[in-house]
Amino acid sequence: MKLVQASRDSLVSDCPDPSEALEYPVVDHTPILIDFEDSILDRNATVESAGKSVVERKDYRGIFRIIKHTLSPRKGSTRENVSALMRELKKRAAPIRMLMVGGGSIGQGMQPFYDDPDIQIYAFDIYKSPLVQFIADAHHVPLPDRFFDVVVIQAVLEHVLRPSDVVAEIWRVLKDDGLVYAETPFMQQVHEGAYDFTRFTESGHRYLFRRFDVIHSGASGGPGIQFMWSVDYLARSVFRSRAAGKLAKLAVFWAQYLDRVVPSDYAVDGASGVFFLGRKAQSAVRPFQMVEYYQGAQKPRRRT
Repeated sequence: MKLVQASRDSLVSDCPDPSEALEYPVVDHTPILIDFEDSILDRNATVESAGKSVVERKDYRGIFRIIKHTLSPRKGSTRENVSALMRELKKRAAPIRMLMVGGGSIGQGMQPFYDDPDIQIYAFDIYKSPLVQFIADAHHVPLPDRFFDVVVIQAVLEHVLRPSDVVAEIWRVLKDDGLVYAETPFMQQVHEGAYDFTRFTESGHRYLFRRFDVIHSGASGGPGIQFMWSVDYLARSVFRSRAAGKLAKLAVFWAQYLDRVVPSDYAVDGASGVFFLGRKAQSAVRPFQMVEYYQGAQKPRRRT
C-alpha cells in the first residue's frame, strides 16, 4: 500500500511561492501551511501540539472493531461511486494526480485509490499523520492552479466554516477537465463537537458544486442509517451517556439494511448523507435551474 506517494519537499516546491511557504512552521518535517488569520485553528496551539488532531480519533481493535463495522458499514453507494470514478480516471494518462482534502486517514471505500500504482496521491488535513504531506486549512489550498486530475473530499465540508470557499479552491486547483468526488452529511447529528458547522440537502450539495457538470449524485446513506444515528443520539441524550447511545444504536443496527429497498428519490429526501461526482465546468448552474434539478420524491404531479 502506498501511504505517501508525493514527497513533502516536492509538494512544498509546487506551491505558488515556495520561498513564502518555507516561512511557515514545520513540525517533524511536515510544513504547516495555514493562514492563521483566517482559520479556526490557533497558531500557538497547533505548533505546540506538534500538529496533533484536536479531535480524539480512536483506533478500534478486536471486538470493538467488529462492533464499529456493524454500526458503520461500508456504503454500497461509495463502492459504486469509487468504481465509476476509477473508470473515468483510467481514461487519463498516468501518473494521475489526486488531492485528498482531509486525508489524514484513509476514508471509507477509498482504499482502491491508494492501491493503484497509476495514482499519485497528495493529501493534507488540519492535523499531522503518516498520510499527509502538509497541514493546511481547506479554505486556502497552498498549491497551484490547474494542478490536479481529481479531488476527493469525503466527510469534510461539514467541518469548514465556508464550504463555498473550499469548493472554489477545489475548482481552482483542478485541471480544466478535472473531476471531483464529495460526500457530505445531510441528516446527521453533531459530531467532532465544536468543529461541526454545516449540512446539505442533495439539491443544496449540487448547488454548492454549481461550477461542475454532474456525472452522478444522490444519497450516500439513506433513512435507515439516519434512523440509527437518531436512536444513538436520543439514548445518549436521555441517559447522558455515549455508551448508552452506542448500545441503543447496536439494538437497531438492522435498520441500515432497509436502505436497500428504499427507492433513490425517497432516499434523497431522508438521506443521512449525500454525494456528488462531477467534472469541472466553465459555466455555473443558474439558480432557477435548481427547482427542476430536484431529485427527491416530492416532485409535484403533472396534470394530464
